[in-house]
Amino acid sequence: MDVEFTEADNAQWEEYDALARRAYGQPVPDITRLGPYADRRVALRGGLVVAGGMGMLVPQWFGGRPVPAASMGCGCVAPEERGGRLAAQLVQERVRALQDQGAVLATLWTASIGYVRRLGWETPAQVFSWTVPTLALKHAAGDTLEITHGDTVQLAELRDRLAGRWNGPWQRPAWWSTWQQERHPDLETYGFAERGLEPSGALMVATQHTPGGRHLVVHGFWAADAAAADAMLAFLGRHHARIPTVMFERTGLPPASLLQYRLPRAVAAATAWHPWMLRVLDLRRAVQLRGWSQEADLDLTVAIVTEDGTAVDRFSLRIASGEGELKPTDREPQLTLTRGQFAVWFAGGYRSAAAALLSGLEGDPRTLGRLLTATTEREPWLADYF
Repeated sequence: MDVEFTEADNAQWEEYDALARRAYGQPVPDITRLGPYADRRVALRGGLVVAGGMGMLVPQWFGGRPVPAASMGCGCVAPEERGGRLAAQLVQERVRALQDQGAVLATLWTASIGYVRRLGWETPAQVFSWTVPTLALKHAAGDTLEITHGDTVQLAELRDRLAGRWNGPWQRPAWWSTWQQERHPDLETYGFAERGLEPSGALMVATQHTPGGRHLVVHGFWAADAAAADAMLAFLGRHHARIPTVMFERTGLPPASLLQYRLPRAVAAATAWHPWMLRVLDLRRAVQLRGWSQEADLDLTVAIVTEDGTAVDRFSLRIASGEGELKPTDREPQLTLTRGQFAVWFAGGYRSAAAALLSGLEGDPRTLGRLLTATTEREPWLADYF
C-alpha cells in the first residue's frame, strides 16, 4: 500500500503525538508545544499516520544577517515501518514544503549523523556541554556589575544583538520565551550591567535535582565583553555553599574558551553531544542573502558536487563590498566542494586550510585559504536546542 505525505490536521497531529511516544519510548512535549508555530507533516498508509515531523521557519544569523531557514525537529517513523527508507522520503517531503515557503537553509539536531549526512546535511562544529565545580568559579574576578533578576525587553534585545556575532543562532521569534518557560518552568533570567548603562550580560539558569544532588544548569550565557563574562561566572560561583556543580548545557555556552582562560585548575569536564547539522537548500540565494565582511574581496571558480553525487556544477563565487554572488560559469574550477562541505564553509566551520583539506575539500591550499577567510570572521554556534 502506497504512502501519502500531507500537511497534518489537528486530528492527524494528535495521532502523530501518540506514535512519537511509542517510537521514542517517552513523551515528546515539543510536538504539542511547537505545533502551532510549525509546518506539520505526516506520512499516511491506509489513512493511518505512520511517520511525521515538523519544521519551524525561523531565520538564522550568518555573517551578521538573518537568512531564511527551516529548523526541523521531532521527526520519527513508527517502529514497524523502519528499514524501508520511509524516513528519507519524509525528510525530502518536509524540506520541499519548507523550501516552498521560502527557506534557503535547513537545520536539525540528530544522533543519526551518518544517515543525515547522506541526505545532504553536514555538521559545522562539535558540540559540548561542560560541568564545573561551583567552587572553582568562586574567585572569578567579576564584582563590578549590577545584577537584576527577571527577563526584560533590554535583555532580549541584547541577545538578539549578540546572536549576530555568530553563525547559526536563531533570530528568535515572538513565541520563543513562552516556549522556553514551558520547557523549563524553573528557568530564571539575570541581567548584568554597569550602573546606569544598558545590560551587557544575560544569564539563563535553572536548578536541577538529581540523586547525586542539586546542580545549576546554564541554558543561556550571553556576554557582550569580558567584564560581563567574568561577572556572570562569578555570580554562578556564589552558589558554591549549596550547589556543588554548574552544568553548561550543550547550547548554553558559546564556542569560546571562557573556562580555559578563567579557571585556576583544569577541573572542567566536557561531554560531547550529537551535533547540529546544516543543509544549504538554495546555494545561490544563500550566498546572496548571507552577510559578508566589507573587507572581503574574492573571485573564485568553484565546482560543487550535485546532491546525488553524480556530477558537479561550476559556479563563479564573487564577494565584494559586503555582498556575495554565486552564478553558473564555464570556467575551470579552482576548488571542488561537496554540498556538505559548502555548508560547513558557509557556517564558518573550517578554521584553517589544513582542517578543510583533511575533510576532503579539493584544491590548492593557498586558494583554499582565500576561500576560508570569507567566512571565518564568525564561528558557528546554534544556541537553541529543538
